Amino acid sequence: MSSIPTNKDAVPARVIVITSGKGGVGKTTTTANLGMSIARLGYKVTLIDADIGLRNLDLLLGLENRVLYTAMDVLQGECRLDQALIKDKRQKNLSLFSISKNQQKYNVTRKNMENFIQSISLLGYHFILIDCPAGIDVGFINAISPAEESLIITTPEVTAIRDADRVAGLLEANGIYNVKLLVNRVRPDMIQNNDMMSVRDVQEIVGIPLLGAIPEDNNVIISTNRGEPLVLKKKLTLSGIAFENAARRLIGKQDYFVDLDTPYTDKKGILKKVQNFFLGS
Repeated sequence: MSSIPTNKDAVPARVIVITSGKGGVGKTTTTANLGMSIARLGYKVTLIDADIGLRNLDLLLGLENRVLYTAMDVLQGECRLDQALIKDKRQKNLSLFSISKNQQKYNVTRKNMENFIQSISLLGYHFILIDCPAGIDVGFINAISPAEESLIITTPEVTAIRDADRVAGLLEANGIYNVKLLVNRVRPDMIQNNDMMSVRDVQEIVGIPLLGAIPEDNNVIISTNRGEPLVLKKKLTLSGIAFENAARRLIGKQDYFVDLDTPYTDKKGILKKVQNFFLGS
C-alpha cells in the first residue's frame, strides 16, 4: 500500500461493520443515513463499500460519477489512499471508500482490510462504517475482520430475523461482542393487527441490544433515486428522524426511542414532538 501521512497522536477511529446476513433489508440505506447523520454532528466519517462487484453505496450518496479509484487501485499502486477517499459534495466530514468497481471480481484479503482501516484512522477519521456484503462467505469474513463493533440490520420477517440471529453468532465467534440491532421497515398498523412482529419481539428473538427502529417509508425510494440520504431532507419524515435518532444513540448523544410498536394516527403531532426534542424545545 502507498505510504500515507501518519499521526501517532490520532485517536483510533470507531470501526463499525453494518451487516445483515439476508440481502435487501436496507443495510446500504442504513449505512448512508447513519454516516451522513454522524458527519453532520461534526465527526469525520468514512463509509466503506465492501461489496465486491455490486457497489451501491455511491449511488445512494450521489457520488457514482466521482469514484475514479478504489481499494484495488491503491493496492496496485495506481493511486494514493487519499485519492480513493471520495469527499461527499454536501458534507465535507463524510468520505466514501469503495473496495472495487462494479463487475470486478477481485477481493481484498483480511490483512488488506485491516491495513486500510488503520491507515484511514491515522488520517484523523472518528468513525469508519463498513457496509458489509450480504451473506456469510469470504466477503463477509474479510469485511468484519477489522471491526470492533457491529450493527445488524433486519426487518420484522422470519427469514431476515433467522439470518440476523445467525450473523450475531458468527460475529461473536469472530471476537465481535459489541453488537447492536436495528429493525427496519416497521409497520405499526400491521403490528396492531398482529400481522407483523413488534420491534420488542424481534429484539427478544435475536437477543442483542436495540439501537433503533425505522418505519416503512416510500421516501426511502425517492431519496435513493435522487442520490440523497433521507436525513438531508429539510422536513424530516418519521423514518428520517428515526435514522437521526439511531445515529445520535450510536455516538452516545442520547437514549431516546421513537415508539413504533403502537400505531400512530396523528403523524403531524408525533413529528412535531420528536422534532422539538431534537431542537431542544
